[in-house]
Amino acid sequence: MCNSLVIDQDNHAEFINTFYKTLLPKQGTNTIKYAITRTIVDYAVDQTDFHLILCNSNRARKVRLDLLAHFHKKGFTSILVLFDIPDHVLQARVAKSQRSTTIFRSASTFEEVLTRQQVESYKDEVSEPIEGEADHLFVVKNTDEVQAVTRRIVNIAQNL
Repeated sequence: MCNSLVIDQDNHAEFINTFYKTLLPKQGTNTIKYAITRTIVDYAVDQTDFHLILCNSNRARKVRLDLLAHFHKKGFTSILVLFDIPDHVLQARVAKSQRSTTIFRSASTFEEVLTRQQVESYKDEVSEPIEGEADHLFVVKNTDEVQAVTRRIVNIAQNL
C-alpha cells in the first residue's frame, strides 16, 4: 500500500538488543522499546501524512483503547486485525521458525514467548478486540483469509 509506514516493535527490540543492551531493564516493562516506538509513532503522526501500520499485540484492552483514542483524536481511521489462529498451528509455526531471536530480551525461543502469551491470555486485562473498539475490525482465522482482509484494508485506505 503506497503512502504507508510499517512500525514494528520487533525492529526496535533488535536495534536496542544490538546496540544498547546495557540500557535494557533487567525485569519488568521494556520501557526503552516503548519510548522508541512512541517517538517514531508521534513523529509519523505529526510530520507525515502516512497511513500507519503498527505491528504489535496490544493485548491489554485499556492500553489498546488508549492508543486508539489517541489516533482518533489525531483524525485517523482505525483498523484492527485479530489473528485468531489455533494454538496447534501457532505451535507448529514457532517450532519451524528460522527467525532471528535477537529481538528477545528475556526469552530464548519463540516457543517460550508463545507459552508465556498463552498463560497471559487468562489475565483479566488481556482481551481480544471486540466490534466497536476501532472503526473496522477484521478477524483472520487462517492464512487463506489474509489476502482478502488485506484487499479490504487497502480499499478502505484508498477511500479515505
